[in-house]
Amino acid sequence: MTDIAPSGLHHVTAIAADPQENVDFYTRVLGLRLVKQTVNFDSPDTYHLYYGDAAGSPSTILTFFPWKGVPPGRNGAGLTTATAFSVPPESIGWWQNRLSGFGVDADAPVDRDGAEVLTLRDPHGLVIDLVAAPGDARSGWDGAAGVPAEHAVRGLHSVTLSERQLEPTQRMLSELLGMRLDVESGDRARFAMDDGGDGTAGALVDVAAETRTRGLQAGGTVHHVAFRAPDGPTQLRWRQQLLDAGVHVTEVLDRQYFTSIYFREPGGVLFEIATDQPGFAVDEPLLALGRALKLPPWLEPDRAQIAAALPPLRLPDDPAPATS
Repeated sequence: MTDIAPSGLHHVTAIAADPQENVDFYTRVLGLRLVKQTVNFDSPDTYHLYYGDAAGSPSTILTFFPWKGVPPGRNGAGLTTATAFSVPPESIGWWQNRLSGFGVDADAPVDRDGAEVLTLRDPHGLVIDLVAAPGDARSGWDGAAGVPAEHAVRGLHSVTLSERQLEPTQRMLSELLGMRLDVESGDRARFAMDDGGDGTAGALVDVAAETRTRGLQAGGTVHHVAFRAPDGPTQLRWRQQLLDAGVHVTEVLDRQYFTSIYFREPGGVLFEIATDQPGFAVDEPLLALGRALKLPPWLEPDRAQIAAALPPLRLPDDPAPATS
């Protein structure tokens, strides 16, 4: 049993296709802030785009590797099959009307675990849930896109892991990741992390054993889920406890805005533990987040070559409408 527990989700990273379509949807439709425009450090000919609240706070962040022309993936066992954001309880109808006006593929709202949920899909098929979450005091981002503050997305609410069987994943979440079983019903279970509140501020993991079909990770699917560690020493202790339990864990990797370790849970979903610091203002002012291509020091010597390989992006407050 671990003596360390996460304080919530840190971020979710997914795979997209056309980067301009990705920027347009998450900034202009969902009204998130593009907080960092950088590259995949392991494949620097590809963007890594980060969206979140005004500062890119942990537990608000959704990131993408947009590979133009990537084939569509398929949700199924071994993948994170839904990413949920929280919105104010009275905002579901407002969001339903907004999405309809943009022609977004969305389902009718349903009641799930006592909360109203609106499920939609982004232009590349990623499943996003908007959850009416009372008690989430985060302010979200209302700086663009005509989304008023009273309806703005607050941040991550939860993720759903699809598994062939519950028990191995449940054991890792509780015994090695310090989460507590909140609700279990048939082939679904919900785990909660200690966010210091009532479980609405990006601190829930749902596990569902509802399919035997293996998922295919490609466009429109989640690449990995990251959990929060407050600092580097805590991350190192956590890494050692995972190693002691026989889990294969990467070395600590410098992601410029946090440090990371990666490992897989028994069903195959890739997990990350990421530090809260130093944050996204480490290489550009808070008011200018996401406005320019930022590279880590070890890639700066190749800036000209990297920039030439990336398609230009039209950002949210550019005067002309974005085109794909």
